[in-house]
Amino acid sequence: MSSVHNAGVPTLIGSVQRALRLLEAAGSHSEGAPAKQLAREAGLPLPTAYHLLRTLTHEGYLRRESGVFVLGAAAGRLAAGGLQQKRRSMILDSLAHFRDAVGAPVYFAVFREGEIELVGVSDTPASPAVEEWADFRATGHAHAIGQCLLAQLDEKTRKDYYERHPVEAVTQYTVRDQSALEHRIGALGRMEPVTERQEYALGTVCAAIPITAGDTAATMAISLPLHHEERLLYVVDRLRSEVGALLSTLSFSISI
Repeated sequence: MSSVHNAGVPTLIGSVQRALRLLEAAGSHSEGAPAKQLAREAGLPLPTAYHLLRTLTHEGYLRRESGVFVLGAAAGRLAAGGLQQKRRSMILDSLAHFRDAVGAPVYFAVFREGEIELVGVSDTPASPAVEEWADFRATGHAHAIGQCLLAQLDEKTRKDYYERHPVEAVTQYTVRDQSALEHRIGALGRMEPVTERQEYALGTVCAAIPITAGDTAATMAISLPLHHEERLLYVVDRLRSEVGALLSTLSFSISI
C-alpha cells in the first residue's frame, strides 16, 4: 500500500505542474488561445492538455469562449490574493523598518466601510504593542489611532460611527463624552499629531499622525510606556519625518 501511495505523489505533482503551465500560457493571451496553441506553448501532448483544460474550466480557472480559453474568475481571485499578500508583506516590512528607526511599536490603520481597521502592527519583545483588550473598532474615541481617523472624517460620517459605537469610558482617563471628543477633534490643526494618555490602556501613552491616502482616512501611530512619556513627542516627530519615505516606497496602497 505504501509504495503504491508514494508512487502516486510524483504523478500528482506533475499534473499540477502541467496545469500551471497551461494557466501561464492562457494568461499570456489577453484575447484567449485555442487548446492546440496552449498545448504547444506548455509543451504538452494534446490529449493531456485537453484533459487538464476541461478540469481547469470546470473549476473556474479558465473559461471557454468561441473556441478559445481565457482566464476565469478563480484565476483572478488567486492573482488578487497573491497581490494582496504581497502588499500586506510590504507594509509589515516597512512598519518593522520604522519601528527600528523610532524605537517604539508602530501601528498602521485605516477607516474603511464605516469601521476602524488595524492593518498592521510591528513591535518587539522588548517594546511590545498595546494589547487589544477592548475592540479597537468600537473604541475609536479612546485611543490615538481612532481619534486621528475620526478627525479626518466629515461630521456626518463621525455621527454615524458614534451611533454604532457610543463614546463611553474605557478607563478613568477616557474622554468623558461625545461633546468633549468633538471639541478636541475640532481644535486639532491640519496634519497635527493626536496624543492620548492612558485613555485606552493604563500605563500607556500613544500618538498618531494622519496619513494622506487618496480619499481614505489613514494613520500611523506609536505607543510608549507611561514612564517614557517624555519621549512621546520626539518619537512621533521622528516617525512623521520618516513617513514621506514610506509613502514613496509603497505608494502606500490602501486596497489591501
